[in-house]
Amino acid sequence: MTTEFNGKIELDIRDSEPDWGPYAAPVAQPDAPNVLYLVWDDIGIATWDCFGGLVNMPAMSRIAERGVRLTQFHTTALCSPTRASLLTGRNATTVGMATIEEFTDGFPNSNGRIPFDTALLSEVLTENGYNTYCVGKWHLTPLEESNLAATKRHWPLGRGFERFYGFMGGETDQWYPELVYDNHPVPPPATPEQGYHLSKDLADKTIEFIRDTKVIAPDKPWFTYLCPGAGHAPHHVFAEWADRYAGVFDMGYERYREIVLENQKRLGIVPPDTELSPVNPYSDVSGPNGEPWPPQDTVRPWDSLGDDEKRLFSRMAEVFAGFLSYTDDQIGRVLDYLEESGQLDNTIIVVISDNGASGEGGPNGSVNEVKFFNGYIDSVEESLKHFDDLGGPQTYNHYPIGWAMAFNTPYKLFKRYASHEGGIADTAIISWPNGISAHGEVRDNYVNVADITPTVYDLLDITPPATVRGVAQKPLDGVSFKVALENPHAPTGKETQFYTMLGTRGIWHKGWFASAVHAASPAGWSHFDDDRWELFHIETDRSQCHDLAGEHPEKLAELIDLWFAEAGKYNGLPLGDLNIIETMSRWRPYLAGERSSYVYYPGTADVGIGAVVELRGRSFAVLAEVAVDADGAEGVIVKHGGAHGGYVMYVQGNRLHFCYNFLGEQEQTLSASEPLTAGLHTLGFAFTLTGTAEGSHTPIGDAALYVDDTQVADYGGMRVHPGTFGLASASLSVGVNNGSPVSRAFVAPFPFTGGSIAQVKVDVSGTPYADLERDFARAFARD
Repeated sequence: MTTEFNGKIELDIRDSEPDWGPYAAPVAQPDAPNVLYLVWDDIGIATWDCFGGLVNMPAMSRIAERGVRLTQFHTTALCSPTRASLLTGRNATTVGMATIEEFTDGFPNSNGRIPFDTALLSEVLTENGYNTYCVGKWHLTPLEESNLAATKRHWPLGRGFERFYGFMGGETDQWYPELVYDNHPVPPPATPEQGYHLSKDLADKTIEFIRDTKVIAPDKPWFTYLCPGAGHAPHHVFAEWADRYAGVFDMGYERYREIVLENQKRLGIVPPDTELSPVNPYSDVSGPNGEPWPPQDTVRPWDSLGDDEKRLFSRMAEVFAGFLSYTDDQIGRVLDYLEESGQLDNTIIVVISDNGASGEGGPNGSVNEVKFFNGYIDSVEESLKHFDDLGGPQTYNHYPIGWAMAFNTPYKLFKRYASHEGGIADTAIISWPNGISAHGEVRDNYVNVADITPTVYDLLDITPPATVRGVAQKPLDGVSFKVALENPHAPTGKETQFYTMLGTRGIWHKGWFASAVHAASPAGWSHFDDDRWELFHIETDRSQCHDLAGEHPEKLAELIDLWFAEAGKYNGLPLGDLNIIETMSRWRPYLAGERSSYVYYPGTADVGIGAVVELRGRSFAVLAEVAVDADGAEGVIVKHGGAHGGYVMYVQGNRLHFCYNFLGEQEQTLSASEPLTAGLHTLGFAFTLTGTAEGSHTPIGDAALYVDDTQVADYGGMRVHPGTFGLASASLSVGVNNGSPVSRAFVAPFPFTGGSIAQVKVDVSGTPYADLERDFARAFARD
């Protein structure tokens, strides 16, 4: 686009000649293709049927039949880093995203803020005449900037997307999602009882966004970045979709691996002589201080399980499979729309998973993944209580780690491990019928997620710009593999790729792979200089079964040196493997600062993680200024969290109640015996920490409920979360229970009626409740 005015300016406009060149919006090349990035979450390469798995994915198979499957596609082993690398065409550490946004720190490699000199594809394509849409999971904004008071510089609309509908964090409840539309939160358009599910909502919005512009400018191309929540936990789906897989996984995860490996060999996904890795390849490895391999990362062999455990674990896999198939069905509607409107053949579709299958369910699986983020391993006994609820709004479920190994067949380990293929070798498909003649084929070239966008630039015949929005750009780290899409024997020129994630490390170079043996965060091992390195000729040993370090010490030394050289080039240090509590409690530049007192009001947007008060097992108090009508009041005064962990103060039957929901396992409720009288009241709750439960890291303490300065109920030995209420569904709202209900005593949203709420104060200073109530009442009186 020209930037200089080439018209003519005279005194009279009639004698002047205009020039729209410097001012008109950019226009794409004629017949420029659309671009659809479809990013799945936590899908191991051995999951979908088109890659040899047992989960039926007709829409993904439809894309594969019209395109190319990549058999050696690699990611970063975790969500945010992969997405940052995908959209920028650079290594995640180059763009400050060495880990997920919630765990980033103040270093060049890990600060959670993609620099503007490493532009996203959306920013480049808007300058090339494209409309740009982001739908679904974002997870590229730091916690402290994911609120309404923060800068929006790293929200989707600040990074080149014209429209956004989805969720900001790493996960969300599929029944009660925390949705953002453009730059503001919105409630879901319906409830689970009305048939709502996020996957359908996202498909609807994708079609709506594209259709909105096509009716105006039918020839204008678009870039859509569509990221469903599937298959990240929670695995939520309608029971009938899970029931389609009844009995499919009863053989257990070890047998699943054997069946799928044969399918993979038949489809050409892996070489014919590929072996299965052990399900617990490092069970005999100890940490630097003698720590055992983390139990959270250890598979319980199928033959060691009891009948109830096998039944439970099989059902968890059925729910996961149903979740994927249902979401695939919704994406199929998007493909149908594109085909019916004549757009499908001229759309470049890139399908990937952001990392391998997830081991976050631990050895027993979980009905509440919030436990993982508080340092707990869920029990089979607790999960069996919720067997019939799995996948429904009552659970926040995740399958056991044995299925992670199965869905990553034939590879070692799983999500979080950048040292092994189970974390980084993932599903990928590329299709463009009008531009790529290969259909239904596979490509065995080594590809990294950083190579995708350079390849798309190549397909679009767009030279990566020297400046974007006036900012000079760093060179791309990725390498285009366009040549390999047409000719499987053509070299792409890629020779090296380094990896680092949560304390794990690896490097690929010309068919060899060196990996450091180290338990991933949250293990907390440290002592990285003590790591033992392994060496694999991964070109022939995809599952890393044969360590050649002893046979080729010089090759291993070469690759270790190369890892440090690449780390120096791409901001690979420092390494971090902190445990969950250490990670979640590290200082960040929150707008909320280091306050000990927070005040919230009705009628405002929910306040979520990163901006809301975090209790973290401390003493705390909740006080509310409430006016009660003569006829009595009803409803929620304040809630923080959701059905899987949190607290809520509410009025029911004109009596005051407070419920602390501990990890979805126990609703610890205090209730006043007398009704509230009409008039102005200070309604309060106080928790006083007394210690930790015996043999546990669970904080416990004494709790009391108050009406004005009178204690009306107490609760001894209350258990509270040591960490967070979760990475999703953990927001605070006043006067209503948005999202899933914290207590089963009412049906959400249960808005407050029969009075009014002036404000709610949450205090974590440890100040005695009597003093807080006295000061609060004085302020209330002044108002």
